[in-house]
Amino acid sequence: MARKNLLEGLAGMPDESAAPNYPMRGAGRSLVRSLDELAKQAEKFLEGEAVVDLDPDVVEASFVKDRLSEDDEDFQALVEAIRARGQDTPILVRPHGKIDGRYQVVFGHRRLRAARELGRNVRAVVKTMDDRTHVIAQGQENSARADLTFIERALFASRLEELGYDREVISTALAANAASVSKMISVMDRISPEVVQAIGPAPSVGRERWVELSLLAGKASNAADIAKLMDEDSFPQLPSDKRFEALYTGLNKSARPVRKAQVAAAKIKWQPRDKAVQAEMKNDGKAFSFSMKAKNAGRFGEFLSSRLDALYEQFLAEEGKQGD
Repeated sequence: MARKNLLEGLAGMPDESAAPNYPMRGAGRSLVRSLDELAKQAEKFLEGEAVVDLDPDVVEASFVKDRLSEDDEDFQALVEAIRARGQDTPILVRPHGKIDGRYQVVFGHRRLRAARELGRNVRAVVKTMDDRTHVIAQGQENSARADLTFIERALFASRLEELGYDREVISTALAANAASVSKMISVMDRISPEVVQAIGPAPSVGRERWVELSLLAGKASNAADIAKLMDEDSFPQLPSDKRFEALYTGLNKSARPVRKAQVAAAKIKWQPRDKAVQAEMKNDGKAFSFSMKAKNAGRFGEFLSSRLDALYEQFLAEEGKQGD
C-alpha cells in the first residue's frame, strides 16, 4: 500500500504514522533523493498558502539547532539583499504548542535573524504540524539548499537521535541513506559536541577528514592534548577551517591519514558429537572462510559441496522471509 507523503498537505496531517513517499529499498533502510526533488518538495510547503507579516520577537527558534555558525559572510550578504529588495521567500513557522500568539521556526532561521537585525517584520507561512514533520521539513529544506556542512548535518542527525527519532526519520530529514547517517552519528559518538562547537562548521572540511579527526579525538589518551590545543589564545581567533587543521595536526603527530583499526576476524569452531569432523570458520565482515580436518572432513566437505546450490536457494528464501 502506498504511503502518504508527509510533506504534502502538512496542515491536514491526521497522525504521525504516515511517512514520506520516496523510493525505498530494504524495508526503508536506503533513501535516494535528488536536490532538485528536495527543492521542489520544500517549495510545496509554501505553495498556495497565505503569507503573513510577523514580529520577529514572537517567533522562537526550532527545538533542534542545525547550524554552528551565526555570523558569517553569507549571512551578512543575506541581510544586505533583504535590505535592498525585501524578503523574497517567506519562512515557515508553526504555532507554538504552549504559548498562544507565539510561533516556532520550521525553516528560515537566517531570514528571521536578518529581519530582526533590520528591525522589520518577517514574512512567514504558518502551518500546524507535529514535531516529527517539523524535523523532516527542517532537514529537507536545508538539504535542498545544500549549504550545511558535513559536521552540521552530523550534529543535526545526532541531536535527532538524542530526541528519540529513529534512523528512518533521520535519513528522510537529511536526504541521506542509512550508511551515511550511521557515519555521521559515529563521528558524533567519538567527538564531543563541545569540540565540534569550538571548531565550528569548517566549510572546506569533508566527511573523511572529520572521520579521521573523530578517531583521534575518541582516544582517551588525547583528551589532555585536545584541551591544551583549544585553550591556546590563538585558537578562537582562527577561521573555522584553520581551527580544524590546528586540532587535527596537533593530535596527528605521525602526519599520516588516520584509519580505523582493522577488527580481527572472528573465529568460530564446530565439532559434531562423534568428533569425526573439526570445522573452523572465520568472518571479518568482508570475507568468510570455512576449513575442516579430521576423519570425515573430506567426505563431509564433498557432501556440502554437492549441495551448495540447494543451500544457497534456502539462504535466499530465508532472507526473503526476513525482509517481508
